[in-house]
Amino acid sequence: MKLIANNWKDYECIDCGNGEKLERWKNVILRRPDPQVIWPVDTSNSMWRKVDAHYHRSKSGGGHWEFIKKVPEHWTISYKELTFKVSPTGFKHTGLFPEQAANWDYMMDTIRNSGRDDIRVLNLFAYTGGATLACASAGASEVVHVDASKGMVNWAKENMQLSHLTDKKIRFIVEDCVKFVKREARRGRTYHAIIMDPPSYGRGPNGEMWKIEEQLYPLISACLDILDKDALFFLVNSYTTGLGATVLENVLHLTVKKQQGQGQVTCGEIGLPITYTNQVLPCGIYGRWEAK
Repeated sequence: MKLIANNWKDYECIDCGNGEKLERWKNVILRRPDPQVIWPVDTSNSMWRKVDAHYHRSKSGGGHWEFIKKVPEHWTISYKELTFKVSPTGFKHTGLFPEQAANWDYMMDTIRNSGRDDIRVLNLFAYTGGATLACASAGASEVVHVDASKGMVNWAKENMQLSHLTDKKIRFIVEDCVKFVKREARRGRTYHAIIMDPPSYGRGPNGEMWKIEEQLYPLISACLDILDKDALFFLVNSYTTGLGATVLENVLHLTVKKQQGQGQVTCGEIGLPITYTNQVLPCGIYGRWEAK
């Protein structure tokens, strides 16, 4: 099943072509690389000549921003009741992956429609907190936000304040996700929902190595020790090239579905609508188990 994040007002994927995407972040137009865009650009679209900033990738790795117009160091955009700080970073990202709004909608709807007031959520590789804030806003009794980057966790705290969610029970933890899960298991802690958005490669705060092909299955298996018997959902998101949705489907069947003994597994692509062509920009895959 394909999920499309089509409820944005402050964000828009205007057009794509020649390995780049043209985006509107509120009133700022950015042009950024995207390796999925292998089709040519339509040169008749004049919006390509009206960008505020353009990220140029270097042949030797990395890249830099060219600011055609004066762009704020950071600004905010909103999605429904949530507000996020966005900023053009040196590694082309802006601090937010807008396609994840499709997953946020699912999480918020599931929590709100559960009829339960005690829902503990664990968000691993939690970045700047989009899923964390979505779950807290929807009424989760506690959200634990874990990421190895102190800078990203601090950014998530800013987003919590911008979204007026400081009264919610959110625990921010800077730690290697694998170590945290194992420690929670020793403590006997359980969660009703587990979310993870692991990178292809990464390092923990103490140099711990992460490689998704080798460690995703063991991590999901370890999470079974902290997944409550009355769980609501388990959601995995991935941007790793070559990792298909069927891989997530197989893994979730062999782990979460097998343990829980019921529920259903749904997997597929996640994407953004392209305004100019009325097509969809693929933005990775998702896999989820949900109690039914």
